[in-house]
Amino acid sequence: MTTTLLAGGGTAGHVNPLLAVADGLRARDARDEVLVLGTREGLEARLVPLRGYELLFVDKVPFPRRPDRSAAMFPSRFRRAIGQVRRVIRERGVDAVVGFGGYASAPAYVAARWERIPFVVHEANARPGLANVLGARAAAGVGVAFEGTPLRGARVVGMPLRREIVDLDRAARRAEAAAHFGLDATAPTLLVFGGSLGAQRLNEAFGGAWRDVLDSGWQLLHVTGEKSELADPGVPGYALVRYVDRMDLAFALADLIVSRSGAATVSEISALGIPAVYVPYAVGNGEQSLNAAASVRAGAARLIPDSEFTADRVRAEIVPLLRDDEAREAMRAVAARTGTRAGTENVIALLDAALAR
Repeated sequence: MTTTLLAGGGTAGHVNPLLAVADGLRARDARDEVLVLGTREGLEARLVPLRGYELLFVDKVPFPRRPDRSAAMFPSRFRRAIGQVRRVIRERGVDAVVGFGGYASAPAYVAARWERIPFVVHEANARPGLANVLGARAAAGVGVAFEGTPLRGARVVGMPLRREIVDLDRAARRAEAAAHFGLDATAPTLLVFGGSLGAQRLNEAFGGAWRDVLDSGWQLLHVTGEKSELADPGVPGYALVRYVDRMDLAFALADLIVSRSGAATVSEISALGIPAVYVPYAVGNGEQSLNAAASVRAGAARLIPDSEFTADRVRAEIVPLLRDDEAREAMRAVAARTGTRAGTENVIALLDAALAR
C-alpha cells in the first residue's frame, strides 16, 4: 500500500487538477491512501471533503513581497509550516508528495526533501507560481500543462481533467445537449462563456452582435455568469443562460468557442479538439495570454486582446469565421492533435517513476 500526500489549493486552478489525480489514484488501487494538504482559507477547505478525501491543514504563509513586518516574521512562520507537514509525513507514513502550487505546496516540498521522500510538481499555468519554481529545483519529476512553461526539468504532461470531460463523446451527446439548452442539434453552435462569474467584455460584445451570429446561420449558447444583467432577447436560436452546471453538455454542442483562457479552460477545450477564439482576461502578469499561446501558434485557436473585443470586432472577425467552413475545419484538425485527455495518467506516471527510484 502506498500513501500519497497531494498538496495545493487556494483556487480552482489548483484544486481541480489535484482532485483529478486523487480520483485517478483511488480508481487505480483502492488500497492506496490518498491524503490532501491545504489551508483553511482556500477553496480546498470546501471541495476536498465534498469529494470524500481527508484534508489536512497547514498554515497559510505567503511569500513576502516587500520588506515589512510580515517579511520579518516569514522565516519563523514558514519553519512552523514545514514542521506541520513533516509531522504529517511521519505520522501517516507518507511515501511521496505531489504538489500543484499554492500556499500548501511550498512547505510540502521542503518537508518532503527534509524527510527524504520524493516529491513531484505539477504546474497548471504557462507562467508558473513561485512555490513551483522553487520546488522544481529539487523535484523528482516536474509536469506542466503547457509547452514552454519555464520550470527546471519540466515535461509536458497536460492538465489532469474532470472525468466528465475525459470521457465525453461529443457526437453521442449532441442531441441530449441540444435538448438540454433548447437548441437545434443539427445547427452549428457558437458557445460563449467567461467562467463561473462571466466576462463583462464578452457579454457586452455579444449583447450587441448576437443578431449577426444568428444571421450567419449559427445558433448561440451564451453563458453570461450569475451576476450579469444582460437582457435575454428571447429569440429562437439564442440560448442565454446565467450559469451552466453541465459544461460537458455545453462542450458537446459547441462547434466553435469564444472564451477566456484560464489554464483549465484552454486544457479542456484543447483536449476535446474544439476550435476556439480566446479573449484573455487582462489582469495579473499575462498568464491567460500565455496559456493560449501554444494553441494559437499551432493554429487551433485565435486570440483577440480584451481591450479590442467589441461587437464590431465580433462582426469583423468572429462572424466571417463562422461562414468559413474551411478555416474552421483546419483549426479543428489541429485542435484534435494538440490537446490531451491523459493528464491525470501522465502525472501518476511521474509519481510512479519517482517512487521507483
